[in-house]
Amino acid sequence: MSPLDREEPNYFGAGPAQLPTSVLQQAAKDLINYKDLGLGVGEISHRSKDATEVIDNSKAHLRKLLNVPETHEVFYMQGGGTTGFSSLASNLAAAYVGRTGEAAPGGYLVTGSWSQKAEEEAKRLRLATEVIMDARKAPGAEGKFGAIPDEAQWASRIAGKKFSYVYLCENETVHGVEWPALPQCLVDREDIEIVADLSSDILSREVDISQYGVIMAGAQKNIGLAGLTLYIIKKSILEDIKKAEADDAKLAALGIPVTPIAFSYPTVVKNNSAYNTIPIFTLHIMDLVFQNLLKQGGVAHQQQVNEQKARVLYGALDAHPEFYNLPVDKGCRSKMNVVFTLKKEGLDEKFLSGAAALKLTGLKGHRSVGGFRASIYNAVSLESVQKLADYVAAFAKEN
Repeated sequence: MSPLDREEPNYFGAGPAQLPTSVLQQAAKDLINYKDLGLGVGEISHRSKDATEVIDNSKAHLRKLLNVPETHEVFYMQGGGTTGFSSLASNLAAAYVGRTGEAAPGGYLVTGSWSQKAEEEAKRLRLATEVIMDARKAPGAEGKFGAIPDEAQWASRIAGKKFSYVYLCENETVHGVEWPALPQCLVDREDIEIVADLSSDILSREVDISQYGVIMAGAQKNIGLAGLTLYIIKKSILEDIKKAEADDAKLAALGIPVTPIAFSYPTVVKNNSAYNTIPIFTLHIMDLVFQNLLKQGGVAHQQQVNEQKARVLYGALDAHPEFYNLPVDKGCRSKMNVVFTLKKEGLDEKFLSGAAALKLTGLKGHRSVGGFRASIYNAVSLESVQKLADYVAAFAKEN
């Protein structure tokens, strides 16, 4: 076996996550010598012709994969989801001022720990926020995440009210909760910008980009290495932010903090995502992932595979209701992050060690909730998921 070969992993970690072996093999070569330049792709200047080509090609490939309309811009920023929590809040608050001349709170739909953290960060920055819906407080939730309340229970909190944006995390990796579709009460409101975190389900299924004001997606879960986040934003929002930034006194009077320049969306876009030193190697890997997906048939094909993987694994767990507990309501189960626990006590370590013996790894649940989590992102094969499903069935029968 050559140094660039490996046994295909069966890794279910939530992030950093598994990547296609072929992508890593090409990236490893390009890290040493990119396009016969005598330098690795991580060594070239971020403003060189070759680096600009990486940026432009990746954007073009992403646009093709997601059918990004001309009304929207694509850009990249350093950091991850946590960086996005703050930059989204300050940029969108400013955009609303630029558009209307007044301030309005950011609205949050809290369905798991990541949307909760996003709201908390905006509030920490002293930006006005309003929790429109907290799934833990819905009837029958008993203070836990695991279901998305019916829209009829909370849509009235949006009706007739002004928000600078409404934020949701479409797939909560910790709690395994996924929005099956955007809330219709938001889609119907042309005056409200939908801001969505798609970090862990970007490119896993088809979405209508035109419905979103901003999409944020950290790379390290489904599309690449940690260190970069991709954004898709309405061009009109960029113009609104520019208007607001041109009147700093107005922002100050309304209590809207100035966004640090490296995270000012118009600044980043104007400089083609290279205002500061973008990690080109990380972006190159993302573009290799994009190219690989295009070769495999695009997002529509990947969605079919992902739906099959989810059916296989959930089917195995549901077949043993006396043994496995699945805490997420069937109507909003994540197709990317399958969470479950054992109903019998004292078997958790046995389950993990037995899985490890079969080279099934990365299954331990998030420290905040315990249990188990199988993240079945794009790069995790159907064969790997079938092996896990077989083990799930065998373990239940043996114990």
